[in-house]
Amino acid sequence: MTNEISYQKKNDEIECVHYKNWTKAYPPHTHTGHIVLGCVEDGEVCIIMEGKSQVYKSSEEFSILPNVVHEIKPMDEKGYSMLVTCILIPDTDDSGTQEPHLVELKDSILDSPENIYLIEEMSRDSNISPYHMIRKFKKAFGLTPHQFQIQCKVRKAQKLLEEEKSVCDVSYDAGFCDQSHLDRCFQKIVGLTPKEYKSAVTPPETQG
Repeated sequence: MTNEISYQKKNDEIECVHYKNWTKAYPPHTHTGHIVLGCVEDGEVCIIMEGKSQVYKSSEEFSILPNVVHEIKPMDEKGYSMLVTCILIPDTDDSGTQEPHLVELKDSILDSPENIYLIEEMSRDSNISPYHMIRKFKKAFGLTPHQFQIQCKVRKAQKLLEEEKSVCDVSYDAGFCDQSHLDRCFQKIVGLTPKEYKSAVTPPETQG
């Protein structure tokens, strides 16, 4: 039984991911500014959105709205096969529904995830204690500031790898301490090593 995952970017706004007999579980995460449309081809997969679990079987479809916290789990060791399409939705402004300082903090992390931005600095910029800042941020966006920053670092690393940069260069350009740090975080969120992802998104004719 082959376990594999493949990526195909239609353009800067649409990405397709195909999972075949996949047994990887994905921890809580979000897709900032993207809507996710999926269809299960085989097996069963459990998707937990905002604490609510639902099992999807063969031929069943699902959707996940932008910025909604969710996690994915296989139902058994056989895994699942499914096709997922991520579509950029430009109009996802949440400034009217969240506290302005939290939105500013989120946007700051999103714009430059590679920058060193300590919790103490976030707290000072938000003019609120670290504990309350973390609690409010997680309540507003589903992830702690640190979790959101790591996720954004990995997303930036993905884009850099798609530009055919070396894994070593990407490690530092995306703000990771070293390549092993990138590897750990990347595998947890993407399900592949950076090298595997680079091979998956690089056209065969350009691979060295």
